[in-house]
Amino acid sequence: MKLFISADIEGCAGVSFAEETHKNEECYKKYADQMTKEVLAVCEAAYKAGAKEIVVKDGHGDASNINPLSMPSYVTLIRGKSGHPYNMMFGLDSSFDAVLYIGYHAAAGNPEFTLSHTSTGNSRQILLNGKIMSEFLLNSYTAASLGVPVIFISGDEAICSSAKKMVPGLSAVITKKGTGGSTYCLSSEKVIEELKTKTKEALQNIGRCNMNLPESFEYTVSYKDWKKAYQMSFFPGMESVDTFTNRLRTENWFDVVTAHCFVVY
Repeated sequence: MKLFISADIEGCAGVSFAEETHKNEECYKKYADQMTKEVLAVCEAAYKAGAKEIVVKDGHGDASNINPLSMPSYVTLIRGKSGHPYNMMFGLDSSFDAVLYIGYHAAAGNPEFTLSHTSTGNSRQILLNGKIMSEFLLNSYTAASLGVPVIFISGDEAICSSAKKMVPGLSAVITKKGTGGSTYCLSSEKVIEELKTKTKEALQNIGRCNMNLPESFEYTVSYKDWKKAYQMSFFPGMESVDTFTNRLRTENWFDVVTAHCFVVY
């Protein structure tokens, strides 16, 4: 069994404030260590359940958060930004049996987690075919375009809830929930325990986690800054909807991921 893991930091245990995710801040290291521990827990549980090859993509910031020296021999860790539009999913292809997400978070504009965003902090909200687009939705459509099922997610309650609605057979580990500017955090010990249990469960449910790719796409970005909206309205295929909003219509999923990698950064 060959697995692909995409890992972020905001949805890992304890993370509640932006400075905890920025590597130039003194408090960052302990949360990067927690991210490493959570990735390691999932990898170990998956290996025990029969996975023989695991590729992990560090998906946060400059993609140098996970400690490579902590990874076991059966894990390949992809660090750094390749520049490929798949971004957090770089390295994924049709040879994989399943995708798992660790440390994911609520989409831009969601008030249920203080660090909610989609890829960057530049958008107020992104819609895909009328649905709020999270990094989960973006990356899961990429997986679906390659015929690879998404079977597992860990992160805040809001993203786990929305993910389960999209993929009912998905296994989920809730690490925290938010109210306004506050976060109710589960302990690291409890999260690690749940990660191991739910990873094993997820690998038993691969056949129940199919996600269909739409035949066409309408990708709409509402920006916080009208100047950014104006600038990005000139990206090929994008059209201005109003002062703060641009839209792309296409039948090609790769057009969406390519546009996304430029117009929200």
